[in-house]
This record gives sequence, structure tokens and C-alpha cells, in this order.
Amino acid sequence: MDAQTCLKKMQYVGVLALATVDEHGAPQVRNISAVHYDENSFYFFTARGKELTRQLLRDGRIQTLVHTKYNEMIRLSGHAVPVEENRQRECIDKIFDEQPYLANVYPGDTRYVGIIFVVENAEIEYFNLGVHPICRESYTIGSGTLKPKGYVITDKCIGCGKCTKVCPQSCIEKDSPYKINRTHCLHCGNCFEHCPVQAIEKL
Repeated sequence: MDAQTCLKKMQYVGVLALATVDEHGAPQVRNISAVHYDENSFYFFTARGKELTRQLLRDGRIQTLVHTKYNEMIRLSGHAVPVEENRQRECIDKIFDEQPYLANVYPGDTRYVGIIFVVENAEIEYFNLGVHPICRESYTIGSGTLKPKGYVITDKCIGCGKCTKVCPQSCIEKDSPYKINRTHCLHCGNCFEHCPVQAIEKL
């Protein structure tokens, strides 16, 4: 798996749940399907007068989530910016060519009330619940950065092994100290709750 494959899977799913932040800092979620992908970014269409556009121009932070029929979840977190003005019409026409239903919503030249945003710098999280043990991986596109998540076992570990008995995915390996295989970790916190010496820390 890699970032480009994740983008392809997002494209196959079609409809994205897209979250933004409003002027009060509250999350706002809607579905979008007027989307175009290339190898390292994705573009989406909305109307200039929509609240979505105001939120993006004011803040720009977005997060999308898709769920595939294979029980894979792909979450992309990044920053959306308007495409350069001299490319707006070209990009609008491309999305309308790829998504013919849009002509029913914005017939003729009314499509140009739209604005195209692009996400080129982002973190992608891939989470596959359809395999055992589960698989979790993270990637970046552009200048996106990875944010550490989950749990880590520190040098306080006394090697009692209690954490291994309560891990749903058996992803804790015997070592000194014990180690969590983060590729298979659910981030459920069961090991954290059962450690008798608080040797496990949340990242």
C-alpha cells in the first residue's frame, strides 16, 4: 500500500465525507462527489456562494473519510486551497466531463458559479479491518506531515506481560521493554488501562 493507491481507492469509492471547520471552530461535514484525482492530489468542485467555500477560504483545513466494501478506511487530513484563477475553467470542465450528472445540477454556463479547490499536502491514514491482524499505515503527499498516534511502552515496563493478554490483536511483542507493533494496533487503549505500573503512554 502507498499514498497513490489510497487515492485510487478513494476514487473508486466515489463519494467522500468531507469535514471542514466553521467560524466557531465547530466541525461541519458533508458528502462530495464532484472530485478529480491525479497521482499526488485531489481536486473538488463547489459553488462560490456556499458556506463550504467560505469555510475553506477562511480556514482551509479539511479531512475526508471513505469506507470501502473490503472494510478499509482511508482518512486524508490536509489543507485545501483554490486552484489558480487561470486554471479554474479548465478544472471545472474536467470535473464535469468526468462526472456527467453535474450537468443536471449546473446546466450550461451556470457551472462557472463554481470554484475548484485542490489538496496537495496531506496525511493519509489507511486502516484495514478486513484482515487479521488489522493493518494500519500512514503516508504523506506533498509536504504533509505524520502525526504520531496510538500508544508506546516506555522503559518503566517490568515485563509482566499483562498487556499481551488483553490486546485484541495480539500486537504486543516480548522485548525489553515490550513493544507494540503499531501496524496492527487498534489504538483501543486496553493495554494502557491494564498496565500495573503505568508504563504505557498515549502518543
